[in-house]
Amino acid sequence: MAYNIKLEIFEGPFDLLLFLIRKHEVDIYDIPIHEITEQFLEYLELMKILDLEIAGEFIEMVAMLMNIKARMLLPKPVGMTDEEYEDPRTELVERLIEYKKFKEAAAEISEFESNRRKLFSRKSFEKYFVTKEISTEEYLNDVSLFDLLLALKKALDNMPKITEHQVTRIDVTLEQQTEFILNQFISNSAILFSDLIIKLKEKIVIIVTFMAMLDLINKKKLTVKQSENFDDIRIKLIK
Repeated sequence: MAYNIKLEIFEGPFDLLLFLIRKHEVDIYDIPIHEITEQFLEYLELMKILDLEIAGEFIEMVAMLMNIKARMLLPKPVGMTDEEYEDPRTELVERLIEYKKFKEAAAEISEFESNRRKLFSRKSFEKYFVTKEISTEEYLNDVSLFDLLLALKKALDNMPKITEHQVTRIDVTLEQQTEFILNQFISNSAILFSDLIIKLKEKIVIIVTFMAMLDLINKKKLTVKQSENFDDIRIKLIK
């Protein structure tokens, strides 16, 4: 039986590109196309393994990256100066910068709206004058789909490399791993993704557990946060 996971927050190919650029700390005006293309395809493969819905824009972006990669391998036309030569990455960079500006503007508007919701008129101010201790976890950053995929990629990469093995059937279901995840919160208010995954030894079990976690996030039963970019992911049960 196949489990198709759909998340409410859709993140497109430009989000993935910006994520990879930030992850590798490269200059957006000097993108290492070969490295970024390979990483982009790896993340796309992870999304296919997890049966996440991949929109046509991702395939279009792969085609664009491969086209740029091929053009960059070609020698510069004879007699053409550096000033006359147009970098094959120019169009992609311009589109990325424009997308980044709109994304940042949308984030600023969202933050402004969020701050305005905390303001009340003077006449009813006393009703909301309640002191509340804010926990450290409330200051953690939100986690994107690609942060989650990065955590999964690290877990799979860190598994022992087996050159010879005997093929055996491993019976694991989404329901079993959902129960496994929820059981971790019996004695803990929050757990780290790395601590959750380290208990699992088989690749297929890790993948099904990750899908169960995505399903619980989608059902608003779990929340995931990070203290900073690319840090370990903290998972918390929503009561």
